[in-house]
Amino acid sequence: MTASDGQDGSADRSLPLAAVQGATEHFFDFNRERLCAWTASNGMPRHVGDQILDWVYRKGTIDPAQMSNLAKGYRVLLSEKFSFTRGRTIAHQSASDGTQKLLVAWGTLGTTLGDQQSVLPILGQGSAQSQVARGSETECVMIPADARRTACISSQLGCPVGCKFCASGIGGLEGNLSAGQILEQVYQLGRLQGVDRISHVVFMGMGEPLANYAAVTDAIRTLNAPWGFGISARRITVSTVGLPAAIRKFCDFEIPVTLALSLHAPNDALRREIIPWAEFSTVDELLDACDEWFTRTGREITLEYILLGGVNDRPEHAEELAFHAKRIHANVNLIRYNEVRGMPFHRPSTDDVLRFQSVLRQREVNAHIRASRGRDIAAACGQLRHEHATTARPPTSGERPGERPGERPGS
Repeated sequence: MTASDGQDGSADRSLPLAAVQGATEHFFDFNRERLCAWTASNGMPRHVGDQILDWVYRKGTIDPAQMSNLAKGYRVLLSEKFSFTRGRTIAHQSASDGTQKLLVAWGTLGTTLGDQQSVLPILGQGSAQSQVARGSETECVMIPADARRTACISSQLGCPVGCKFCASGIGGLEGNLSAGQILEQVYQLGRLQGVDRISHVVFMGMGEPLANYAAVTDAIRTLNAPWGFGISARRITVSTVGLPAAIRKFCDFEIPVTLALSLHAPNDALRREIIPWAEFSTVDELLDACDEWFTRTGREITLEYILLGGVNDRPEHAEELAFHAKRIHANVNLIRYNEVRGMPFHRPSTDDVLRFQSVLRQREVNAHIRASRGRDIAAACGQLRHEHATTARPPTSGERPGERPGERPGS
């Protein structure tokens, strides 16, 4: 085909048809090197790739027709080659504190199931490719705090970890998100009313990030790159339930992001009660890997600790946690549990939370209570997806309309 004059007066250029045959590609799967190579292979000057990146990441424009400094033929080819958004928002909730949550359906897409040298044994040795089920959904959240706009994003469809207090693992793991799907969440959250620009990113949504290592690290490179989202490495946090080998592997990653360990219990017996994956490693083994992280990277780790009323929020638990935190030079984020329908856990009392923090601080541990955000929406991880699914399905035998498993009127 022959390109027409661009809006900027560019001369016509001939473009090959080969590149537009077959399925379109997800734009957000392309980094700068790959995009510039694609433009060069299609007869465009290499700098056209940088112009496209500027439109998408600086100007927020994903409609090739609006990229006015590109020749018309280039814009046509771009629209034929790439899809810029593949997720369909099927629910959008806004809380009174400004938190906004999206439930995104991805349809049927092929996604990798992690490298076959997986250090995460629960994933097994499945095929290299998994076809994500039609209608598979993930959540992402925008959390405002002063000038910050934090994107809390998912890395997998479902979750293999199966924490008993978390809705993300209900139904298990369907598959991994691609780097493009991870990045698209950040883009979509950045387009929400009142957001303007995402300033921080936390991999604390659905899934275990280090079980989708290649896609997560590729996404981080684009999040951090000056040609991409341009988010400082210290403003990107990866949260993992953790296996020692996965943490040690992540020590070699070239971008100095923050690592958070979702510990949630200070000893093996309690941890294995609430986190099935804990059977694969002891607390001591995890802490040894975290100590190696600190030694090799020079960056402190954060221990994430969800307080479950009457389960792991006693002063003796705080004493154990303080010992671990001091051992590995860690900060502690205390998170009050957000209740999930059908789960037998409860939000701790304010007095118990403050007492827990006090024990940590008395032991000279830097411990913060994370502000609860989005309490008036389904803010807990996996909660919106779970509630959307249970609302959509018909009642099962013996269950009246409007009831949920484990829930009866007045309970």
